[in-house]
Amino acid sequence: MAKQKGIKPIAANRRARHDYFVEETYECGLALHGTEVKSIRQGHVNLKESYAHVKNGEIFAESMHISPYEQGNIFNTDPMRPKKLLMHKAEIRKLGQLVQRKGYTLIPLQLYLKDGRVKMELGVCVGKHLHDKRASAAERDAKLEAARAVREQRAE
Repeated sequence: MAKQKGIKPIAANRRARHDYFVEETYECGLALHGTEVKSIRQGHVNLKESYAHVKNGEIFAESMHISPYEQGNIFNTDPMRPKKLLMHKAEIRKLGQLVQRKGYTLIPLQLYLKDGRVKMELGVCVGKHLHDKRASAAERDAKLEAARAVREQRAE
């Protein structure tokens, strides 16, 4: 079988960018079982409400739901089990220090296939307050209005 090239998006945590300011992003691999990979390739994964934490020098993604593979039998694993994220030790140490600062958390932003391997985009985030969410919505609406006005101007 030929090796796949490029990036194929699988799942995105769109809610994360609404609820958090994303300070930095990191790409990391995942330690998965075979049936989990097959299920991910079919798109049966949910990143909502998921988060990551550093524990004993390792990073784990919690609350990430990977549905059991339909053709799998005894090899299917618990859909909610913590998934180990694969990163360099220096990056893990840096993230551990960042998370200990007040208000920072690690949120999985996106899951994708890169050259046939499952990768995750992990964001170092700070929670938004209600007034920040309102300001973001107002800014988005202003951009849409400006784009709409430009389109109407070109149509005339």
